[in-house]
Amino acid sequence: MNRMNRDAWLAVALLLFTGFMLWASFDIREPDYGVLAPSVWPRIILVIFGFLSALYLMQSLRADPESAPEGEEELPASLMGYLVYWRNPIICFGLFAAYLALLPVLGMLLDGMAFVFVLLCALGGWSLRDIAIHAAVAVIAVGGMWSVFTYGLRVLMPTGMLIPGL
Repeated sequence: MNRMNRDAWLAVALLLFTGFMLWASFDIREPDYGVLAPSVWPRIILVIFGFLSALYLMQSLRADPESAPEGEEELPASLMGYLVYWRNPIICFGLFAAYLALLPVLGMLLDGMAFVFVLLCALGGWSLRDIAIHAAVAVIAVGGMWSVFTYGLRVLMPTGMLIPGL
């Protein structure tokens, strides 16, 4: 009998999660006035997520459950080895925690730019050319998103205490 690999179990868990969330989306209250129902976007995202999870399941069932993916290495046995092995995810979660902690102080615009810039530098390098590219990406991406939400959609973004209004 063919055993399922870890990817197949994960895909089944994702499909169950998607089904539960889709079922839960029917409890979203429908407004009385003629607007797009609040449940439309979550359902669209969940249908796409479910489709991708089903593709993941089909792909993982075709794979040999006994063979390890190419390039997969043994996990280290020591604590220091784990920290080195999981360095990038630890950096990402740590910087995101700092982003959330500084949001009331710096506001969405400045804190978002700082988060994207520092994260890109931490993961992509600190050379002078890289710093310039990371700064441009942070300013354009976060500044553009902030502008669309603030001026285009009239959404009130979190402002900071450091520079009120930004």
